[in-house]
Amino acid sequence: MKRRKFLKAVGTVAAGAVAFPYILPSGRLFAASGAQLAEHVVLVMFAGGVRQQESVLQSYLAQSQGMGTNYEGNILYNLLNGAPPTNKIVYGTDPPLQPAGSEPIPQLLSQTIESQGTFFPEVTFSKAGTGHYVGLSSVISGSYGYGQGLRKRPIYPTIFEYARRHMGLPATKTWMVGNGIGNSTPLLNCSSHADYGLEYGANFLAPNVTFSSDGEDHLANAKVYHPDEELAPMYEMKYFLDSTFSAQAGVIPGIHNTDDEKQLIKDFVKDMFALQQQGGVHFPPVTDSGDAATIGWACEVIKNFTPNLLVVNMSSIDGCHSSFTSYLRAMHRCDHAVGHLWNFIESAESGIAGNTIMLVQPEHGRSYAPNPILDQNDWKSFDHNSDDNARRMFNLMVGPNVQAGQKIGSETNPIGDATDLAPTIAEILGFKNDIINAGLIDVDAMSLFDRM
Repeated sequence: MKRRKFLKAVGTVAAGAVAFPYILPSGRLFAASGAQLAEHVVLVMFAGGVRQQESVLQSYLAQSQGMGTNYEGNILYNLLNGAPPTNKIVYGTDPPLQPAGSEPIPQLLSQTIESQGTFFPEVTFSKAGTGHYVGLSSVISGSYGYGQGLRKRPIYPTIFEYARRHMGLPATKTWMVGNGIGNSTPLLNCSSHADYGLEYGANFLAPNVTFSSDGEDHLANAKVYHPDEELAPMYEMKYFLDSTFSAQAGVIPGIHNTDDEKQLIKDFVKDMFALQQQGGVHFPPVTDSGDAATIGWACEVIKNFTPNLLVVNMSSIDGCHSSFTSYLRAMHRCDHAVGHLWNFIESAESGIAGNTIMLVQPEHGRSYAPNPILDQNDWKSFDHNSDDNARRMFNLMVGPNVQAGQKIGSETNPIGDATDLAPTIAEILGFKNDIINAGLIDVDAMSLFDRM
């Protein structure tokens, strides 16, 4: 059975999905309680800790390195309006793609996301500490996980669980595409909450691990090993799968999947290895083995599964801890990748064109004062130590029923909270009342549509 035909056939009663390599059950308890603004949501967690100064305020080197107004400019010109810097250009791509980062990546979008959609330039990370995992879990759960530790699932239900439980979605329609398996990222696909949990979890895919050379060795041919003759490769595969998935996910109860779904998953994995060898993956024009590649694989998930909810995580921007130069280049590449993603979403090939709202938001900001580390250009580096500046972030929203060219809030009038995205996604997909009535999101969290 063809993949798209199969997915259409299972509809809202399909049982199961892949979280490579394990399968999660699904079930419908309630119908969505409100009108949808769009059938599909793509959330890009523009993560790693993004300073307002180099993003929204477009100061480039002026504020961080004390170089003056001649060194200002916008390096996120697919996301935001504004002219790029003209002096001391180092934000371009790294060799061998371009020499020494001196060549900026050409703009992909004829209109920026800011021009096409609604821009919240000053959103606040109002509570808890500004760490990556707490930041990410707060964004996808709508609740600050006080005491939330690493290597533990989010304490409060994620937007995936809300969507699956209250919309009755199969897990094949909810996806978390991570840029890797570090920092407990594989645990973000569902919470440990007793009323939700694994039964309503999303598929987690770390494509840069799954489709790596190790992944190809162990998964591409889907070989069945003979226990009496091939114990060594069996243990190798076990180690690979454990280190990639199971070791960080804990015990996974209630695993089941239909034969058709198992074949669907196997075909997808096999097809992706073949597509990669053919050079056919929808990678951005300028790509790398990190965040840009993750965006390319997210495009393939969209094309093959047309998910109602897809969350993509990026993190290379966190290089700012030790290299401000690398931080600028990473931001610039991520902007390019998000522009490519929106172009793909709006193409006929995606299967979700014209019916998708995309949101872009960091997990938190970055500190105002530098740390003692100087990079290759003798530029100061920056951490994210929960000062007021690290609590500043932004949000962009684009798609149907989103007003174009609207700007909500300012530096002197912050509007929006880091936890607003869960109720915002719930409103887009039509179950906002359910997520509010569950009483598990932060008391101050609100749909961004209600803040306009």
